[in-house]
Amino acid sequence: MLCVRKTFRTLKDSCFTELKWAIRRLGVEEWWDVKESPLEMTYKPTGQKILFRGLDDPLKVTSITVEVGVLCWLWIEEAYEIGSEADFDTLDESIRGEMPPGLFKQITLTFNPWNEHHWMKKRFFDAPPDPDILAMTTNYLCNEWLDAADKKVFETMKTNNPRRYRVAGLGDWGIVDGLVYENWEERLFSIEEVRKTPGIRSAFGLDFGYTNDPTALFCGLIDTTNKTLWVFDEIYKPGMSNEDIARDITGAGYSKERIRADSAEPKSIDRLRTLGIQHIRKARKGKDSVNNGIDFIQDYKIFIHPRCVNFLTEIGNYTWATDTKTGKKLNIPIDDFNHLMDAMRYALEEFITGPHYSFE
Repeated sequence: MLCVRKTFRTLKDSCFTELKWAIRRLGVEEWWDVKESPLEMTYKPTGQKILFRGLDDPLKVTSITVEVGVLCWLWIEEAYEIGSEADFDTLDESIRGEMPPGLFKQITLTFNPWNEHHWMKKRFFDAPPDPDILAMTTNYLCNEWLDAADKKVFETMKTNNPRRYRVAGLGDWGIVDGLVYENWEERLFSIEEVRKTPGIRSAFGLDFGYTNDPTALFCGLIDTTNKTLWVFDEIYKPGMSNEDIARDITGAGYSKERIRADSAEPKSIDRLRTLGIQHIRKARKGKDSVNNGIDFIQDYKIFIHPRCVNFLTEIGNYTWATDTKTGKKLNIPIDDFNHLMDAMRYALEEFITGPHYSFE
């Protein structure tokens, strides 16, 4: 089996970890050899493997060969991240070839359906009946592995965030209407080449999360002369302690960068400073922070590196809120898909002219 996500670095903390959990849960550890370098799992009795690849290195995907058995099963996790149908076709072609008797080719795509305009809906869910396509919608209500605490997350979401609940909880296709930012595009670019642009500046912002919300680090380059913003990296994980945050920022090579962080977490900011993130500081406070920050960013063209999968998901779903009584759009964004969006505003604080706005 070949397990794929859009970017390779996201596999270890998602699919790889989930499969290790499954091996332990089923009590079959003695039958498996699990390695992290290279990232792979081997079934000892036969030598068959589970392989892991990222779509950010297409040559490694299309040139895969196996020593034992045949490659006949492709699992694409978080398939929503793959915005190009052509990229999927490349993966589809990677497991082509004659199958021995009794085997067949299978591609499994798993995802939350955030946007009804995604190519997967038209291709698999809206397509005429096809014996080669099985399109299923499952939800947390039929997941026997959830405990009471897991179920409570969805029940709370049902009350506090019904839009997310319909998609993440019930599996309904999301309707994206009234995007806050439409001035962006996904583009593969050389970070080093962009850095050579005269007058370009780096911009880093940090939004804290913990249990259910991720901690999000925005990494960008801003060109105020040409009004362009280049988003080149991100950190996006839930359940991170301050020590975890410092470790990941340092490991990514950003410990010496000037980072603007959520001012609501002064203790965390102080702790991160003692852990070696010395140039971190809190965002300023002021009136109308969110909308003024949004107004500033809307004047820029935003180029997003394909590896920033969480930023792409957020900016493609970050919409203006709707009045539940009238159905009209409000002049405030939804309180969702906003972790990296907030971190971006923190990062750009010093470039926004006018009063000292808050970026909370």
